[in-house]
Amino acid sequence: MAFTEQQYVEMSMKLQQVKEEIHRFIVGQEEAIDYTLYAVLADGHALLEGLPGLGKTMLIRTISEVLDLSFSRIQFTPDLMPADITGTSMIERTADGKQQFTFQPGPIFSQMVLADEINRATPKTQSALLEAMGEKTVTILGDTKRMAKPFFVLATQNPIEMEGTYPLPEAQMDRFLCKILVPYPKKSELMEIMKRTTGAQEIGLQKIMDTEVLIEAQQMVKEILVADEMLEFATDLVVATHPERVDAIDEVKQYAMYGSGPRGLQSLIKLAKARALMNGRFHVSVADIKSVAKPVLRHRMLLNYEGEASGKTADDVIDVILEKVQQGVSK
Repeated sequence: MAFTEQQYVEMSMKLQQVKEEIHRFIVGQEEAIDYTLYAVLADGHALLEGLPGLGKTMLIRTISEVLDLSFSRIQFTPDLMPADITGTSMIERTADGKQQFTFQPGPIFSQMVLADEINRATPKTQSALLEAMGEKTVTILGDTKRMAKPFFVLATQNPIEMEGTYPLPEAQMDRFLCKILVPYPKKSELMEIMKRTTGAQEIGLQKIMDTEVLIEAQQMVKEILVADEMLEFATDLVVATHPERVDAIDEVKQYAMYGSGPRGLQSLIKLAKARALMNGRFHVSVADIKSVAKPVLRHRMLLNYEGEASGKTADDVIDVILEKVQQGVSK
């Protein structure tokens, strides 16, 4: 292992400073902050879902400032075109009078990209993010361009029941490491928000980490140990989401149409490792895996008609899975 236990502890303390700085600007939303940071540490993308006005955009912008990352925002609308995201090649005249193609990069070429209200754009435009998210490259007119490093897409979306939204394609949903639900703030949090936002005092954010330190933290996450027992437990959780299995859990058979694939297991391990680092450990625990199970699996499980008609959610089914799948007991 390239890093010592002391280095993990020191990095954990640094990450706690990051959280504290974010909380100077963002009130509450503890889970949303934690899981978004886990996704960043795991070098993945995150999808934040919640009603308008709950601070999703502000949270992502704040994280980019505290981590000193270049930031761009793409406001998704029904008339947004793929070239508005990736950029385009334009014909320009050179000094000697010749014409040549010059690439004008789009907003995707930043370290942290906020895809705001991603489900308000058409599926064609949404799919323009696929290559950038999966391969971290963009191909335009046969020319492949690499993204900045590190590179994250943090997307926000409104609940799909709202008018004027387009459900994300399954292939794109699977590209997101986790789906984070942003709830309404509590009464005490609302009062604190009013105090901070309606007064004369302005809050300035400090940059706690830079790109070099963040990349080091990501490398630490990769080197965190995962015991075979932990890997088996995580695998059992993912396998338990499959309703077609003969020995599937009753609630999964009854309410699920399909479950998570291999990418879900990869995401489960990556996010569990990131949580371990945040807590100053260099090994994954059962608590790490259980904690990240819902954000990782909720957008990878599709409920059937009976599940939706019964008012069930993917989280309800995952709760049952977490209750019935025990560490060390393979199904």
